[in-house]
Amino acid sequence: MSIITVVLIAIALSMDAFAVSISSGVTICKMHLRHALRIAAFFGGFQALMPVAGWSVGRLGADFITAIDHWVAFALLSIIGGKMLWEALFDKRNDSERSDPLNIYILLTLAFATSIDAAAVGISLSFLKVDIIEPSIIIGIITFFISLAGVFIGCKFGDKFGCKVEIAGGLVLIGIGIKIVIEHLFFNQGGI
Repeated sequence: MSIITVVLIAIALSMDAFAVSISSGVTICKMHLRHALRIAAFFGGFQALMPVAGWSVGRLGADFITAIDHWVAFALLSIIGGKMLWEALFDKRNDSERSDPLNIYILLTLAFATSIDAAAVGISLSFLKVDIIEPSIIIGIITFFISLAGVFIGCKFGDKFGCKVEIAGGLVLIGIGIKIVIEHLFFNQGGI
């Protein structure tokens, strides 16, 4: 898998965390660097661990579906991307329960919720027989820095951009899924 593809996946996966980081930055009254680092560390850490967990689960069943692995990867990435698009465009839940994003329970919940997509990508990568360590580290590092920026953007500019970046992330994941199928069907490469 090319480094460019891994970086694109990492950026797409980090869009949920970025959107939540922006809203967290909006709600933190007195922002300190340690607050932003804490949020970014949780989001980046979960984004790095969840693909490994998904990959491990996927490896258990990969031999059974190698004939359709490209379709499974396409379906998972499309579902994740579609979910991100749906949430960005139509899911207007009240964020009042996120009033203290530094609370450990809220932070764990947000970090887990924004990284579920990364577990599904890990499953997809296992079907494509991709080694997960390097992509997982890259996903975690990119999410860390994007989340760190998100907290400061939220603190400075409010939550104007959250929806737009989630839409972009969803479209990128769907595009990568389409790329997998096209490469497999027309170029017989079977992977990213």
